[in-house]
Amino acid sequence: MNFLRDIKLTKKHFILLGIAVIAFVGWRVVSVLKPPATEKRTVPVVRTMTVGETVADGTATYPGEVRGKYESNLAFQTGGKIVSRSVNLGDTVRAGQVLMELDPKDVRQSYDADQAAYQAALSNYNLAKENYARYSKLYEQNAVSAMARDQYKTQLDAADATLKSARAKWNASRNQMEYTQLVSDHDGTVAAISGEIGQVVGAGTPVVTIVRDGSREIQIYVPENRLGQIRPNQPAKITFWALNDSMASGHISEIAPMADSVTRTYKVKVAVDTMPEAVKLGMTAKVTLQNGTENVIAIPSGAVYQTGEQPQVWVIRNKKATLVNVKTAGYEGSNVIIAGGLANGDVVVTGGVNKLAEGQEVRLEGSDTK
Repeated sequence: MNFLRDIKLTKKHFILLGIAVIAFVGWRVVSVLKPPATEKRTVPVVRTMTVGETVADGTATYPGEVRGKYESNLAFQTGGKIVSRSVNLGDTVRAGQVLMELDPKDVRQSYDADQAAYQAALSNYNLAKENYARYSKLYEQNAVSAMARDQYKTQLDAADATLKSARAKWNASRNQMEYTQLVSDHDGTVAAISGEIGQVVGAGTPVVTIVRDGSREIQIYVPENRLGQIRPNQPAKITFWALNDSMASGHISEIAPMADSVTRTYKVKVAVDTMPEAVKLGMTAKVTLQNGTENVIAIPSGAVYQTGEQPQVWVIRNKKATLVNVKTAGYEGSNVIIAGGLANGDVVVTGGVNKLAEGQEVRLEGSDTK
């Protein structure tokens, strides 16, 4: 080429060119033989807990209310309009005391009519009785025939039946008069009033609740998932908040056979062995029940790793994650009760379980060891 002919290469130029070629070839060789750079390995950080440091004490606490052991929902045995009320909430009543009264006007009219009918039937009976006695004597003197005497005997029998019917009807009316008064059947305290003056109530509609004097108990509600943890006569500890957390002992006396249709909880009654004198009806209480196990393993529900039917947890051994099969025994709040598969001292992963793989090296949260 023409421009090459114009260039005058000297010895110095050839030396510099050779050095440049050698340097380029050496760089290529080194780049080819140099091992590829390894990427920096990332060790995941996990949150853990040690089995044996966190346990559940096997107890459950329920809020409760102080109630009377025997409560009576009193109602009128006849319908009518309430015209008087002689008790208020919290009043102490005695057996036989009148609590409320219904308007007796209609019942009194029936009572008066039945009483008059009874008096008429009684008069007819007395007349028939005298006639029969007189004709019986005449028959004995052969003054009248047996047919005449038997006729008056029949009239006496009919009058007697009418009298008995009138007496029964009059007694029923007298009972209806008594039913217009609502009477306490035992000594106690008025716990609730649902009937007021002027209200028209039907027969059998509860209007007053009386708590019988004597025993008190605590009423609690147990959810259906814990029903299997309680039993009759199970010991209980009761704490009364209003009495500076004073405590008493007791036991389960009654468990409802059916759940409440709204709350789906079961009403449970707890009898108190020695009720403090200062306890009043309606006070709040805390009832603690022992579930039958002293100390059980409890782990957060987020620590359970389950892809099928078998629950598992990640356990750290030699700084590596290992899946371990476990057996669960229900829930206690936000924790899962572990009945098998773990032992004291096991380090269980409680946070970051979804980013682990079997045998993967991990670093514990709060630790600088990688």
